[in-house]
Formats: sequence, structure tokens, C-alpha cells
Amino acid sequence: MTEGVSSRSPQPYGERQPEGRTALFLVSSEEASPKSRSASESDSLEHARQALLTDQWTDGCWSYELEADCTIPAEYILMLHFMDELDAGLEAKLACYLRARQNSTGGWSLYYGGKTDVSCSVKVYYALKLVGDDMDAPHMRAAREAILGLGGAARANVFTRITLALFQQIPWHGVPFVPVELIFMPRWFPVTIHKVSYWSRTVAVPLSILVSLKARARNPRGFGISELFTVPPEEESNWFPVRTRLNSAFLYLEEIARKVEPWVARLIRPIALRRAERWIAQRLIGADGLGAIFPAIVNSYEALAVLGYAQDAPEQVATRMALQRLLIEREQDAYCQPCVSPVWDTALASLALTECGDSADQTAIFRGLDWLRDRQLLDEPGDWRIDRPHLRGGGWSFQFDNPYYPDVDDTSAVALALLRAEPRRYHRAIERAAEWICGMQSSNGGWGAFDVDNCYEYLNEIPFADHGALLDPPTSDVTARCVTFLAELDEVRYRPQIRCGVEFLRREQTDDGCWYGRWGSNYIYGTWCVLLALEVTGEEGERTLVERAVAWLKSVQQVDGGWGETNDSYADASLAGRGAPSTSAQTAWAMLALMAAGEPQDGALAAAANYLQHTQQPGGQWNDTEFNAPGFPRVFYLKYHGYSSYFPLWALARYRRLG
Repeated sequence: MTEGVSSRSPQPYGERQPEGRTALFLVSSEEASPKSRSASESDSLEHARQALLTDQWTDGCWSYELEADCTIPAEYILMLHFMDELDAGLEAKLACYLRARQNSTGGWSLYYGGKTDVSCSVKVYYALKLVGDDMDAPHMRAAREAILGLGGAARANVFTRITLALFQQIPWHGVPFVPVELIFMPRWFPVTIHKVSYWSRTVAVPLSILVSLKARARNPRGFGISELFTVPPEEESNWFPVRTRLNSAFLYLEEIARKVEPWVARLIRPIALRRAERWIAQRLIGADGLGAIFPAIVNSYEALAVLGYAQDAPEQVATRMALQRLLIEREQDAYCQPCVSPVWDTALASLALTECGDSADQTAIFRGLDWLRDRQLLDEPGDWRIDRPHLRGGGWSFQFDNPYYPDVDDTSAVALALLRAEPRRYHRAIERAAEWICGMQSSNGGWGAFDVDNCYEYLNEIPFADHGALLDPPTSDVTARCVTFLAELDEVRYRPQIRCGVEFLRREQTDDGCWYGRWGSNYIYGTWCVLLALEVTGEEGERTLVERAVAWLKSVQQVDGGWGETNDSYADASLAGRGAPSTSAQTAWAMLALMAAGEPQDGALAAAANYLQHTQQPGGQWNDTEFNAPGFPRVFYLKYHGYSSYFPLWALARYRRLG
């Protein structure tokens, strides 16, 4: 196992526990498990602090496991069979992980307690069949019945169907039209790689090579999944159900484009392929692969192989190593992470320890922050420079090594950690971060995660975007974090940016009083981020926003004193703040939000602190089973294993300080 990676096993998905009733009560003696009720608040805080310090890597960073749904480990198996790079030992462990996460309906969910997802289930079923599971085994029969009950593999999303086309399981007209010639489209063109988010861009460019060349998986065992279709794939007539009128128009235009493609391909396809190849090669400068996210890395690995790159080519060796670094391999099973989160984890862990105010932690904090300072991206090339060519760099990426794609959210979190710990020591890094963050503000006053004004909503209607997550528009949580940092740094100097950011947040508050959380689950997370910002801005008229948010938070506190919100709230806003058992991370967010709002040490906070103390594990951490963040709302979710380490510590430390 990689040094510093937690060895705690991920929890199985299973079925959701009953939702707790909304009330404000202390945890009863019967519920106070597994930790003894005699443990004091200071003991709980000290155990959590020591656990977090123990998790620090020798180089100063923190990096916890980042777990996604079963799509990612299934795709790892599919990649091995696409490339004919079979690894029986690894495949057996990945298959063990996948089998253990099959839910009671026979399929696989996108997060713990979620409904069966047909796209995820098709990929997992195919992966298990490739490693040798008998299609008549009980778990495979159950999976097949679940998939067919949802309409079969033809109803899977476009990414799954592209995989099936690569393995010759469906015809190519069953996948979207993604010509590699898109690489030529200028910025003014309605559909171009420059108008989509960084993650969509890095996934789509190598994928366009595979689709344009109609690549064929090597599939050495020759397995197929014809049994997952309700009608033979060649007879399927409804690959693209119409979603909206605009979607219908795009489907019509796509049909026309398919007819002229042969002429275009003869004229410029070789040139387009070389351009796409160069685009990928330029962005392989980091050790973590293209975009440092699994789908883009896999697509680039396969695309370069199809273009003739040998297995021992430097680009392929580096990309294969990037994939292998994402593996979490244990004695009995293994899974693949979608990416890693060391910059994010280190910033948040440092903020939590700084909140503790213990002088003994300064060495650990400075080791972490020095590690971050040395990774600031200053003069490196990046796609963000297309929109901001004259802006100096100053951001941080999310991963170890992803220089083309600094993250505004990470940058504001890192800069805030530097500022709160020792502003003089990190003055230059803080100033460059502030300059870059201000330059990345969108015209509506908000901030996106990676791009400026990435609001081309019509692109979510193209056939390729059935996941609805093609873009990176400004969001409340990222905006709030930027506002928090700028206001704490210099409220006067950055008054114009702060005022525009607060106005954006004012418009984004829901009728219930909460805020949507794009990068954490969900309204509890978004509301925490915004209330931290409003605590420091001093803008007029904010008190009404705060009071409404506080009332909402208290209305969704659960009977055990904690907070828990289901990821189903991304599809059904009526579940905001509800629908799942309490978790330590969501309880910590709510506590921090209430304290930022200036709430007194009343029953709500006392009950929450009591919940955290009595659900703490003997090792000082907490064992949340819930997935706590979306990668893409509604279609892809994550579990940050570090959230149950630093967020509860942060909340308890501030609770003690304010008490």
C-alpha cells in the first residue's frame, strides 16, 4: 500500500438505514456507541487531533483515499482487456471488491443506499464476465435481471455505450457523434472543446480519437454481453431518446454531420488526429497523467495505443504508472480511485489543526503548508490562460501533479490555510493566489472550479452530454470560499470582488434558506461554505440571509443530534438536508455553519457535539459510510475518506474555543 494512504476498508453500499426524525435531543445512553459516554470533550478532541497528526505523510502532506462508485474499478478491468494487458491477480481482487458492493436488487448503485444505476451495473457485469464469472452464477443472474428490468444495456449512458461499441457489442450509430475534427473548432464556434469544462475536455479529446477511428478492443477472451439487451443491438431504434426540443435539434444536426463525415475524414482526418495527439502529449507533462483524472487517463492510454504508440513508449509508460498509482490494493480486494486529493486534504487538515490552536502542532502545520507552497503553479501553461491570457498564475491543482489545471476551490482553501497559519511566512504565495483568484471571477460575480464564464448551458443538450455535467459554471460553494479568503486577507482592497461575490450568493439562496453544494453533499455543505463567507464580509443586509439559513439548518437536525443528507437531494430538492443517517462530516459542516452565524452555545450545538463525541471510534476518527460529495451531480459520486478525520476535529476545536 502506498505510504500515507489509509488502510481503512471502504464500507459496502447496501441499503439505506431508516431516516432519523427531525428533532433536537441529546444522544441517549443506549445510542451512545461505540465510545464510552464518560469520555470528556477534551479527550475526544485530543484523540481526533492525534489521529490526524498520525495520518500526515513524511513529506508533510495529507492524502486520504478517494473512493467512487464501482464504475471506476470496472473500467480498470475493461481497460486491461481492451489493451490485452491481463493481470489475473489484480483482476481477482477488483472483482472481489465489485461483488461485495452488489445491492439487494442485484445491481450496483452510484453511492451507498442509492438506486440501481443501469450504466454502472452494465459495466460491472461486463467486467465480472471478463474476469471469468459464470453468467449463470446467482449474483450474475440477479445483476442481469436488474439490468433488463431497467430497459437493458441500450438504456445505459453514452459513456457506457461507447465502451460497448469499442468491444463490438453495439453498432457505432448507437454512440454520439464525436469527430476528432472538433479539435479544429475555434472559440466562436457553438460546439468546441474550449467551451466545456476541463474534465469534459480531457475526456473528450482522446475519446474522439477512439470514436473517429472506430477502435476495437483486443478482448482476448472474446466475451460479450448480448444477454443484457432486450432486443438485438442492431435492431435497436431508440439509442437517443429525445430530452428537449433543443436536444432534438442537435440530434438532427448530428445526423447530417454523420452523412458528411466520410468526405471530411478523407480531407482532414489525418491532420486532425495529429493535432489531437499533440494536444494530449502537451498535457502529459505531469506524473499523474492527462488531467490527473481516471477517465481521461484511460482514454489517452487507449487512444495513443490505437495511434500506434508502443507499450514501452515514454508516454505510455508514464500513463500506465499514473493508472497504477490510483489503485488501492489490499490483501483480499482492490479498487481504483478516480483521482487523488492531496492538496485538498492537506489544506483542510491544516485548517483543522490551526483551529485547535495548539502550539505543539505548529511543526506539523508548517510542514504541510511548506509542502503546499512549493506546489503553487506560477508560470506553467494551462488551459485557463485561453480566457485569461494576461493573468499571472498563482493557483494549486487538486492532485499531486496536474499543472495544466489549477483549481480555484483548492487555491482559495490553500491560501486561507496559509493566511490563518502565518501570513508573513507565506506572503508571496498568498498575494499571487489572491491575484489569480480575482482574475478568475466570472462576469456574474461567482467563481467556477476551473474556468471563467463556463456557462454555455445549451451544450448540455448535445447527445454526448446526457450526463448533464459538461460545464463548470460558477457555484455557491466555490464562490463562498473565494469570498472568505479575500475578505480575511484584505476586505478593503478586494471590496469590488467581495461585493460581486456576495451578490451572487444572495441570488443563489433557495426559498428554504439554504445553498446548493456543487462539490459536497449537498445543501448542508453549500450552506456551511456560504455562512463562513458571510461571517467575515460585513456586507449590509446579510443578516436576513444568515437567519434564514440558521432556521433551515436547525429544522433538519436529526434526533441523534447530528445531520445527514442523501445524495438523492441532487435530483429531488425536497430532500435537502434530509434522507440519510447522520454523518460526522455533515454534522461538522452544520456545526461550523451555526458557529459562523454567531449562534449561541445552545441545545443544537450541544447535541451535535455530543453526537460527535459518542460516535468517535477508538482510534480517534469517525467511520462515515455515506458518500459525501458529487463528482457530477446525479451521475457520479465520491467518498472522501479524510472528511471524517479533519472536519469533526475542526468543528469540535471551534466549539471549544467559542465555548
